This record gives sequence, structure tokens and C-alpha cells, in this order.
Amino acid sequence: MTGPDDLRALRAHVEDYLAEDDVLADARGRAAALGCIPVERAAGAGLRFLAATIGARAVVEVGTGVGVSGLWLLRGMAPDGVLTSIDVDPECQRAARGAFTAARYGPSRLRLINGMGLEVLPRLTDGGYDLVFIDATRADYPRYLDEAVRLLRPGGIVALDGVLGPGVLADSDDAESTALREAARQAREDERLVPMMLPLGDGLLAAVKTGT
Repeated sequence: MTGPDDLRALRAHVEDYLAEDDVLADARGRAAALGCIPVERAAGAGLRFLAATIGARAVVEVGTGVGVSGLWLLRGMAPDGVLTSIDVDPECQRAARGAFTAARYGPSRLRLINGMGLEVLPRLTDGGYDLVFIDATRADYPRYLDEAVRLLRPGGIVALDGVLGPGVLADSDDAESTALREAARQAREDERLVPMMLPLGDGLLAAVKTGT
């Protein structure tokens, strides 16, 4: 039988499987200074894997932070791929731009938008994106999932971070935990989606869009 110590060791092994380079380490340091919480290493590796699997060229992320998730995504995307990244915090986005520059991703690979995700996403093109990554206000995840499905082409992937938070696992009834469970149910019951819950970082819910 697997006990708590075994699960902790397993989680540590998964997190340590792929090391981060100096650019990512520096970005994490800036995240701590600015009070941002970036994706964990295993979740970042999962994002790179998903982007590489479909040769993603057009990616949207909500929650730029200091650029940690964006760096992982860019490293999995096609060489000519463009990352559209949305965040409401201009200071974090400035730090992210510095991280992207340090990693030698120029303006042709990036479109950084300062604004509220749920206000920006409706202005983006239906079916125009290969991958949509959401790391934003958890209570809004059901609405974000609706927007993501609209934005994806058939065969595109949506990924939502933080879906296995403590409140979800403890079956709490607070607004955030309730919304996370609703988003998971929504992905499971949408006939256009083939979903999977991945225990990476704080939980990554990924789904492939199979229909229009």
C-alpha cells in the first residue's frame, strides 16, 4: 500500500525529473519578489510537452506572471509560433518580457496584452488557436473554459492549472473549489472535448477539442 511518504517521494521525483535553466531560475526568483506564484516545474514540463505534441504555432495564455509558464510553452512550440499572453499586472509583464528577452525570444514570437482575461479573450479569433493555457482566478475557470473551447481549432488543447487545490481534494464548498469542480465536470461532459486530469504541480486539467 502506498503511504503519504511514498506519495511525497513520488511527487518530488516528478518535480525533479527535468531541471530548469538559469533563465527559468531567475524568473522564479523575480516571481517571489513580486508575489507571483508560477507553475511548478512538472506542470511547466507538461505544457511544453503538450505544445510540442501538436506543433503549436498559435498559443494563448491567461496569466503571464513573470514568464515561467510562457517560457515552457515557447520551448515546446514551433520555431515560428507566437505566444499571446494576457495579464492584468503590468509590473509582472515587464518582468516576463525581460525573461523572454533573456531566453532570446524576440517581438515576433510574443504578443503581451495587459488586461483582464475575460475581457480580452472575447476579442480573439474563433478557432484560431492551437493551445489555450489558463492560470488565472480559479473562481472564473468555468467561464475561461467556455472561451478556450471557442478559441481552439479542432485538435487544439486547453489546459487549466491548479485544478487539484486543497479545497478541491477536501471537497470544500468555497467559491474557488466549487468553480474548479464545475470546470472539471464541464470538461468531462462536453462532447467536443477529450479531457484528462494530470497530477502535475497543483493539478493540470487538459482536454483536446475534437469537434467544432
